[in-house]
Amino acid sequence: MKCTPTTLIRSFLVALFVSGVPELLSAQDSAGDVSVIRAARLIDGRGTLLTNAAVVVQGDRIVDVLRGEAAASAARRARLVYDLGNATLLPGLIDGHVHLNGYFNSTGRLHTNNDGDTPTQSALAIANNLRRMLQSGVTTAQSMGASEDATYRAAVRNGWVEGPRIITTLNPITNEQLTPDSLRALVRQRKADGADAIKIFASKSIREGGTTTMSAEQLTALCGEAKANGLRSMVHAHSEESIRLSVLAGCSQIEHGVFVTPEVLRLMADRGTYFEPQCGLIFKNYLDNRAAYQGIGNFNDEGFASMERAMPLAANVIRQASSTPRLKLIWGTDAVAGAHGREVEDLICRVRDGGQPAMSALTSATSLAAEALGLDKEIGTIAKGYRADIIATDGDPSQRIEALRRVTFVMQNGRAHLVAAPGRVVSQSRASSP
Repeated sequence: MKCTPTTLIRSFLVALFVSGVPELLSAQDSAGDVSVIRAARLIDGRGTLLTNAAVVVQGDRIVDVLRGEAAASAARRARLVYDLGNATLLPGLIDGHVHLNGYFNSTGRLHTNNDGDTPTQSALAIANNLRRMLQSGVTTAQSMGASEDATYRAAVRNGWVEGPRIITTLNPITNEQLTPDSLRALVRQRKADGADAIKIFASKSIREGGTTTMSAEQLTALCGEAKANGLRSMVHAHSEESIRLSVLAGCSQIEHGVFVTPEVLRLMADRGTYFEPQCGLIFKNYLDNRAAYQGIGNFNDEGFASMERAMPLAANVIRQASSTPRLKLIWGTDAVAGAHGREVEDLICRVRDGGQPAMSALTSATSLAAEALGLDKEIGTIAKGYRADIIATDGDPSQRIEALRRVTFVMQNGRAHLVAAPGRVVSQSRASSP
């Protein structure tokens, strides 16, 4: 068998699972047993807050949501009870834009091809990114993207490593020199390669001014072909023109949008286009880790100056977007090296600096984010029949969004990956059940 970086990574991940991951899972209940999660409050992901609630889980699904005496009775009958005290339950967070393969290499610099790191070092670093995201409360992440994302998508799905459920665009489409027919062919190739969606660059990076790069004809070809093949299309677009062209081309979603205007926000609302801007994490992360990025690609003095100028603009985009009626404003952090596990800082920025109401911000990261992914019948909501992706925070994030920094419980697909104080696990004998 040919030994490629992908096969090396896959072999390493299997070895990691065999040697370590089962210890994390050994306390979990079998698929047929019922567990109950109790807490003082529950936010359902759709804007409703319940008190004294319990979630009943069997296998990977939520089978009931109860309150009061019904919740207490269910807890008495369950085989396994997670009693989380004064915590708040909410659906697992859905980050619609990450780069899971970004990390700082063995010399403390941004990892690039041929920088000397081995495939095993890369696999370790990316597995660590995945673990940190999951334990911070992100149970689903959309990576945009790289070809190796498919390997990590399978690794999480097969239980080789712990991490958020991965959805990926694989490599983005960036070549503005291609004809519409060539671009359509690229879309079909991405689908054949296993992409869940299509990522398109319609503008330059913010570090290069964010000017438009794709024409209306090219964007129509790309997004039209994606739709014809049953795929969503996400467009990197900063300039007003690139956003407008993408919306008119029928693209599913706009990323970033630092130079968006109120008129284009209304156009997105009218067309039902999802909008996924970032608030502050991405820019602050680059600036805080400047030494690790400096001199790589467009990470130069002017690029960093552009990001400093973008920070107040980004917060203002959130302010304008959250006040635009009917606009589908969702959450995506663009997390890169240095930011994994700290994604909630972007939600905190939205509320604190962008003026978005806390409950609205939480909905944008749960049920509305699931809708954007086409998974609104599966995840993003705590309700009967949904997947048991449930987290808990010490405090109520709908009142103080900073509570998201204190995640004390993480369950994904019915399996608990984190149970931290305050809280306790009660394992009850089967004999105690009626």
